[in-house]
Amino acid sequence: MKKLLVICHFFGYMAFAKAQSTKEEVVNLQHVPQLSQTLEQKNARMQWFRDAKLGMFIHWGPCTVGKKEIGWGRDANRPWDNSVNRHGNGVRSSDSIYDNYYREFNPVDFHPEQWVKMAKQAGVKYMVLITKHHDGFSMYNTQFSEYNIMHTPYGKDIIKAFVNACHKYKMKVGLYYSTRDWYHPDYLIGDNKKYDQFYRNQIRELLTNYGKIDIMWFDHVGGKDWTKWRMDSLFSMMYSLQPHLIVNNRAALFVGAGAAAFPKADPVIPELKTMTAGDYYTPEGRIGSMDIKKDWESCIHIGQGWSYRGESFFTPIKDCISMLVSCATGGGNLLLNYDPTPLGSFPVQEQVIAQKMGTFTGTYGKAIFGTRGGPFSNGFWGGATHKDNKIYLFVKSWDNDQIKLAALPLQIQKVNLLVGGQRVDFQQTDKQIVVSVPASLRDTLYTVLELTMSNKVSDSLQVGSRSSIFSDATTFGKIINSGASMSLSSVHSTLNETKKNTAFLNNLSIPTDYAFSTTEEVHPFVTINLNSIKNVTGIAISNRPGNKTTADFIVRVSTDSIAWKTIYTGKYDKDYWEIPVTEMKTGAEVPGRMVQYIRIEMISNKPSVLQLRKAEVYGK
Repeated sequence: MKKLLVICHFFGYMAFAKAQSTKEEVVNLQHVPQLSQTLEQKNARMQWFRDAKLGMFIHWGPCTVGKKEIGWGRDANRPWDNSVNRHGNGVRSSDSIYDNYYREFNPVDFHPEQWVKMAKQAGVKYMVLITKHHDGFSMYNTQFSEYNIMHTPYGKDIIKAFVNACHKYKMKVGLYYSTRDWYHPDYLIGDNKKYDQFYRNQIRELLTNYGKIDIMWFDHVGGKDWTKWRMDSLFSMMYSLQPHLIVNNRAALFVGAGAAAFPKADPVIPELKTMTAGDYYTPEGRIGSMDIKKDWESCIHIGQGWSYRGESFFTPIKDCISMLVSCATGGGNLLLNYDPTPLGSFPVQEQVIAQKMGTFTGTYGKAIFGTRGGPFSNGFWGGATHKDNKIYLFVKSWDNDQIKLAALPLQIQKVNLLVGGQRVDFQQTDKQIVVSVPASLRDTLYTVLELTMSNKVSDSLQVGSRSSIFSDATTFGKIINSGASMSLSSVHSTLNETKKNTAFLNNLSIPTDYAFSTTEEVHPFVTINLNSIKNVTGIAISNRPGNKTTADFIVRVSTDSIAWKTIYTGKYDKDYWEIPVTEMKTGAEVPGRMVQYIRIEMISNKPSVLQLRKAEVYGK
């Protein structure tokens, strides 16, 4: 039966390629792991990535000559990317200044072996470098475009030198490639065959000319029509050249979205979406929510933007450490971005950050590298990792010298400080675990404890309360709704001041089942007034227990209560909503938008009561 299923899948994939374009060659997808691998095979291929935990992202190119953000600093039209277009829809234009920075790009201080040594000192296990960004410039010796590094004063292949240095020092290597291209004249023109062939030719070069590549890190592609892209040919080619390759989830991201003026064509079979979803997903500019079931990687820059802008502000080292801990305890990786100068060296501040990251990982690496997230749900208190029969607690918040955790189905044999090994007291019952550490033994940022268990800890075990995305204080800040007021479209007779006063309580012990309650309306709503404009990063809303319907549920924000921005549209069918409040910055929706008013609405086909239990507004 198993053999028959494999044969059926094989002919299904063959039929898919033929259906996509009957006049072109049939592409064999049988060797593409996202479609054919077993769970055991996937685990083996992904193991090094799951063990790695910390990567170094490097955004670099001629844009640094003008201290412009890579791609996004190009003041020209962005064809076929309607949501970010500048000068009209679908018409390519140029930026005569940005597009000529390459004539001055001469990174004489680029020493890739020094880069790799700095990364290894920081605890980095893999490095990902830009080969081509949205601006279309290729940082390597490509045969398919003259807009490349060989036509700069530098005139040498950056990617070749970088990959060779990684191989020499046994550093895993990833190559970033933007399928989106605002410079190339054929990008999404007509049937897109010219550009589609161009970019696949470039990927073939990258996977052929530089030896082993561990990651292909794609970044977005536009257009609503899946048939404009031969994703089957791309993946078949990649895995014919590099069978071990790991691919992120952005090879086809934004396909099927974009300008409404263009017809939409869905993928001909669902396997196409499965394949292009890749091996892991990539939260950008924020820490991903705890997820121990799927592989993920947060990419976050430590400078002002992704590429060098001559900035003087860099993320504080304590925040960089917190981001790494949050990712590791949450089941993911951190891809921390560094941005070299136009001469090819890293800013001094970033070199210092790398050194201090190395001090932290050198001290606590046993609790980070090679571990998996959990089993305790992470949160404001900190988080946990585990390996074999060890659990490592990263504790940053204490309650009278104690940390109280959910019960485990395993027995604790001992608890000690990871550094120094000193034993500490603990109590374990079938209800909870309590670990006690006096202030004299605690560290400033995280106190790291090692729990020795009676048996191996399962990678699928997660206990404790729901893990909130807002527990990442570095990204989302803290609750800022103190002093807020609210008004309702109508007021239910049962809503009294006692109930209303619970609306913004900053704790989980709420003495009533609802605080917001309107009368029956087709379109009831509540408006929260923060009383001043604030930098809001997220909103957490608790529903009245058991109060679920199929009505539409909408959340909007405003600075003046006149012009509203919709940030969430869904159904009134949840117990709890966590809604990031974001704004588009350098191609990503990043938490943080100036807000004074928040409107929570329900739209029903019949008069209904809007009753909510609590609202928490997060910000910085």
